Amino acid sequence: QVRLVESGGGSVQSGGSLRLSCASSGYAYKTYYMGWFREAPGKGREGVAAIDRGGITHYADSVKGRFTISQDNAEKTVFLQMTSLKPDDTAMYYCAVGLNGGFVDFFRSSDYNYWGQGTQVTVSS
Repeated sequence: QVRLVESGGGSVQSGGSLRLSCASSGYAYKTYYMGWFREAPGKGREGVAAIDRGGITHYADSVKGRFTISQDNAEKTVFLQMTSLKPDDTAMYYCAVGLNGGFVDFFRSSDYNYWGQGTQVTVSS
């Protein structure tokens, strides 16, 4: 059974940093791609970063240059380092795992198969 557990959320002031972690288990790690999404109140789920099977990273324009996705293969953990945080970054952050073959839109939630429970990030001005 696939299990994803996020941690590292919290409250910071604008300009601050946070590092989110997503510990995973229950699947053949390197056969999947992984992504981070966020959902703010009243808004849809937005993809912010992803890492594909080849280790290539992908970022939404809104976070490019500020967020970094990385992975620790030995620990089967994916990280999201967030810097220069803004109040607009306030949201519940989710990690997700996908196994689809063929074309994948890394920022489309329906292309992911398993989700964590989320961790809250709040950025105050």
